[in-house]
Amino acid sequence: MKKKALIILAEGFEEIEAITPIDILRRAGVDITVAGLGGTSIKSARNVTVNTDVNLDDYDTIPDAIIFPGGLGGAENLSRSLKVRGLIESMNSKGKLIAAICASPALVLSPTGVLDGKSATCYPGMEANFSSAVKAVKENVVQDGNIITSRGPATTFPFALKILERLLGKETADSIAEGTLFSG
Repeated sequence: MKKKALIILAEGFEEIEAITPIDILRRAGVDITVAGLGGTSIKSARNVTVNTDVNLDDYDTIPDAIIFPGGLGGAENLSRSLKVRGLIESMNSKGKLIAAICASPALVLSPTGVLDGKSATCYPGMEANFSSAVKAVKENVVQDGNIITSRGPATTFPFALKILERLLGKETADSIAEGTLFSG
C-alpha cells in the first residue's frame, strides 16, 4: 500500500523547509498532501504564495506521516490551531510518524506533550520553549521513537531523507540521496 504523508503550511512558513520534504517524498512515490491552514493559498515568510492541495479543514485522513515546516510566523500559526493539535495527538496515539523542523518542534509539538521524555532538536534558541521533560540536543536531525525533529533551513535535506527512510526504508532514502547528488 502506498504511504501517505501530510504537510501543513501556515502563513509565515519557511519555504525550503516546506518544499524540500514535498519534493523528496514525491520523488520516492509517497502520496504527500499539502494542506493549508485557513485556506488553499498560503503566503510564506518571504512572501512566496503556495497553492495547496486542500484546506486543512477539509482533510479527514490519518496519514502515515505528518510534517510541520518552521518559519517563526508559520510555527506560531500552527501552534494556535486546535485541528493541528488534534492531528498531532491522534497521530501520536497511533504511533504514526510526526516530523517538525526549525521553530515547530518547540512551538507546535512541545505544547502537546508528544516530546516529553524524548530527545529533540530545533532552531537554536527555540529550545527555551521546550517543556522541562524534553531533552534538547544540538544535532541536525534527531529521531526518537515516532518523532523526527530538525534544526532549520540548512538541515532540511537530511530531515526529508530521514522521513523518507522511516517511511520506505534506508535503501530508498539512499537512492533518492544519490539521485539528487546529496552527499550528507
